[in-house]
Amino acid sequence: MMDVDEPLDFELEDSLLINPVVSNKRKKLMGLDELLTEHYKEQSKLIENEAKKQAKAQKSYDSDEDKNCKEAMLASLLDDCQKQVKAISSGEEMSEWGLCVFGQQKATPPLSFPDLGSWSVSQSFMNNELNSLVGLTSEQVCSFLEGLLKNGWLLRLILKCGRVEKAIAMWTFSLMLYSSKEELRSSACEFWCAILSSKIQIGARPIEIDWYPHNSELKRALQIYGFFFNSSSSISAENSSGCKGPPQNIITWIKFTAVYCQIRCKQSVLLTSDCQELAEVIICLFLDRQLQGLSVLMRECMQSVISSFTEEEWINSYSRIAKSIASRVPVDLNCLRVVQCISGVDPRTKHLKSVVAFEILVNCFGDKVANEEGILTLLISINVKEKACDFFKMYIYVVLTENWLRYDEMLCEKPVIREMWGLFLRNCSCQISSTDLRPHASKVRNKAAYLLQGIGNS
Repeated sequence: MMDVDEPLDFELEDSLLINPVVSNKRKKLMGLDELLTEHYKEQSKLIENEAKKQAKAQKSYDSDEDKNCKEAMLASLLDDCQKQVKAISSGEEMSEWGLCVFGQQKATPPLSFPDLGSWSVSQSFMNNELNSLVGLTSEQVCSFLEGLLKNGWLLRLILKCGRVEKAIAMWTFSLMLYSSKEELRSSACEFWCAILSSKIQIGARPIEIDWYPHNSELKRALQIYGFFFNSSSSISAENSSGCKGPPQNIITWIKFTAVYCQIRCKQSVLLTSDCQELAEVIICLFLDRQLQGLSVLMRECMQSVISSFTEEEWINSYSRIAKSIASRVPVDLNCLRVVQCISGVDPRTKHLKSVVAFEILVNCFGDKVANEEGILTLLISINVKEKACDFFKMYIYVVLTENWLRYDEMLCEKPVIREMWGLFLRNCSCQISSTDLRPHASKVRNKAAYLLQGIGNS
C-alpha cells in the first residue's frame, strides 16, 4: 500500500519540488599573495596587448609609407611619359595656314554725283506735269534714285529703255564698291549683274551701256580696301590679330568681277594682262582665313576668270599666273592651301593646279633644279634616316609633287618621271619606321604609303 507521504507520479517530474542537493564543500579563501599575482598577470596582459597594437599600427604606417612612395614614383614616371608625349605631339602639330592679305583701309571716295540730274528719265519726269504733285527737285534726285534702286524699279526702267547712261552707270558702280549701306551696295550689284548678263543670255534683249569700268577701277577699289599687291607685305595668320580684313564691299567686288569676266567674249572690257592679274588676286584671297565664308563665291569667280581667256591667251598666260602665285606664298601650309583652292574638273583648272605646284617646287629648291627630272632626283637623294631630316618640308614636297604629277596631262608620256616618283615614295614608306617618333615622320610615311598603292593599282 502506497505511503500517504510519498509524492505522486507526476510530482516526481517537477524539478521544483525536488530538493536541491546541498554541497558540503566550502569555498577556498584567496590569500593576499594570490591576489597580487592575479593583478600583475592582468597588468602584463594589458601591456602585451598595447604593445601588439602599437606594433600593428607601426606596421600599417610603414606599409602606408611604402604605398605613398610607390605612388609618388609612379606619378613621376607618368609625368615623364606625359612630357615626352606632349613634346612629340607639339612637334607633330602643324601651324595653321593663312595670310592677312588686307591691311590698313584707305578713305573711300565721295559718293556725290551732281550729274545724276542729267539722266534723261529723271529730266523727263521733272518736266512732266505729274512732278507738280510730287515736287521733285534736282537736289532730291539722288535720294529719289536710291529708292528706285533699292526696290528694283531702276532696273525695270533701264530694261524698258534698253540703255544705261554714263551717269547712272558710274553712280551705281561707286555705290556697289564703296557704299557702307548693305542694301544700297547689294542693290547696285544686282543692277550691274542684271545688265551685264543681258549681254550673254540667249534670247535676252542686250542693254546698251554707255560706260564700262576698266581694270584700273577694280584695282583701285582693292587698294582702298587695303589689299597687299606686294607679296612681302602679307602677314601670317599667327601675327594677324591687328588686321581688320577687307570691308563688306569685297563681296560685291567678287560678284561683279565674276560676271564682268563672262562678258569678255562679247565685249572687250578687259585685256589679257588684266585677267592674269585678276586670277592672281582671286587665288590670293583664298589665303585669308577671314574670307573662308566666301569660298564658293571665290571659286565661281576664279572659274569665270580662267574661262574668259581664249585658247591662245591661255597658253601664254597660265605659266605667268603660276610663277606669280609661287613667288607670293611661303613654303609652308599656305602653299598647300593655294594648290588645294585651285579646284575644278575642267582641263584648264587642272592644268593650272599642276603648274602652280611645279613652280612652288622649283622655288623650294632654287637654282639646284633645272627641269622635272632634277626635282625628283633631289627628292630621291634625301636621306630620311638622318636625324636632321626635316619631315615637315618632306610632307610639303610629297603633297606638291602629287598634285604636280596627278594633274599633268603629259605624265603618261613620261615613264621615267613615273618610275622616279615611285622610287621616292618607296623610300619614304619603307625607310621610315612605323615607330619613328620624329615630328611629322608618320605623316610622310602614311602619305607615301597611300600614294604608292595608287601607283601600284594604276
